[in-house]
Amino acid sequence: MATDKPMTATAAGRYAAALFELAGEQNSIAGVEDDLGRFQAMIDDSEDLSRLVKSPLYSVDEQSRSVGAIAAKAELSPLVRNFLDVLIRNRRLFAVEDMIKVFRSLAAHSRGEVVAEVASATALSDAQMEELKATLKASVGNDVKLATRVDPSLLGGLIVKIGSRMIDSSLRTKLSNMRLALKGTG
Repeated sequence: MATDKPMTATAAGRYAAALFELAGEQNSIAGVEDDLGRFQAMIDDSEDLSRLVKSPLYSVDEQSRSVGAIAAKAELSPLVRNFLDVLIRNRRLFAVEDMIKVFRSLAAHSRGEVVAEVASATALSDAQMEELKATLKASVGNDVKLATRVDPSLLGGLIVKIGSRMIDSSLRTKLSNMRLALKGTG
């Protein structure tokens, strides 16, 4: 998979690739992807968990107890629990979000999909998401899975990232460009 090499060239990529391989051997790629998505959502929703994951100030024991309790309560699979434990023991938990991103990309690639990261000023409706998927599919030629997030600072419009390509149609960027253009004419 030549397209996966840049993705797996980093430490986060190697960990994600190892997890992907293990999940494939256990025929549980979809389940692991769901578990990782739930863990990412917990990180996004909790400043305390985010701090625990990213800060080197917490000891291995503190991270292990806390993440272990959270993983058990969330009923994450044993494979994901073991993966998180390995990250903690190897002091790599800070990179788990990058690993989740790479794992999702590997899973999507194995299904023949392309992952598009979409930032919008407000949550997209189901109809808007379907229209965006159809438009992106026509552009890239593969099925597209959307990873959406809301960023109110965009004011309006979208920022879409597919691999190394980015399409920025946000109002914030348009206003910024207009401001630069007006400064140049004065």
